[in-house]
Amino acid sequence: MKVVPVKIRNVNVYPFQDMEELIDYTVDKKKLLLSLNAEIIMRAEGEVADIINSNVGYADGYGAVKAMYRKGEKELKRIPGCELWLELVKRYHSLKTFYLIGSTEDTICATVKKLKELYPDINIVGYRNGFIKETSEKEALLVDVKEKKPDFVFVAMGFPIQELLMYELYRIHTATYLNLGGSFDVFTNKVSRAPRWIQNIGMEWFYRFITHPSRYKRQVVYWQFLCAYYGGRL
Repeated sequence: MKVVPVKIRNVNVYPFQDMEELIDYTVDKKKLLLSLNAEIIMRAEGEVADIINSNVGYADGYGAVKAMYRKGEKELKRIPGCELWLELVKRYHSLKTFYLIGSTEDTICATVKKLKELYPDINIVGYRNGFIKETSEKEALLVDVKEKKPDFVFVAMGFPIQELLMYELYRIHTATYLNLGGSFDVFTNKVSRAPRWIQNIGMEWFYRFITHPSRYKRQVVYWQFLCAYYGGRL
């Protein structure tokens, strides 16, 4: 299967038609699978852009999808990262090994507990929260991942910290890595997604702005994306 990426600003986006095509294309490649939205497209530069472009970036956000449509990729579909990782767990829970990194201690523990309840035979070889403050903590994580050799590593720490950590881990242990942002919080019901109809019209980002006004500084980038999109600068 050959899928040709399309450049949107500084990053390559693969025009997958659905989640099935993405999984089929990447299942044996052992790459970083990177969800891309308007924020990441606008902020990705330098090393982070290089990391994305040497791996597999896919359209998670509605803005990324619209930008790809404008490039002629009319068959592309949005693939939410918060659904992709759960589909991978569903398919491979008894066949592969997993390592989880991210969120708070309470949330990561709740995530692991819920996964084990859903899939009693799942093999989670390691997990830890996303607050890695000391060099010694990161070194211990690198050693642990290298020793346990998981097939899948899910990292939920927010952009660009998670992407940089994933690449550092990938250099010492080749596996399939996913950047998941706040997916563990969604999975454990600590944060709710927008209603499906809001997702379908591409306004999930605005829903988050309304329900979490403290995020307003992060939301500015979405307005910048809209200006770039309608100004033909993507």
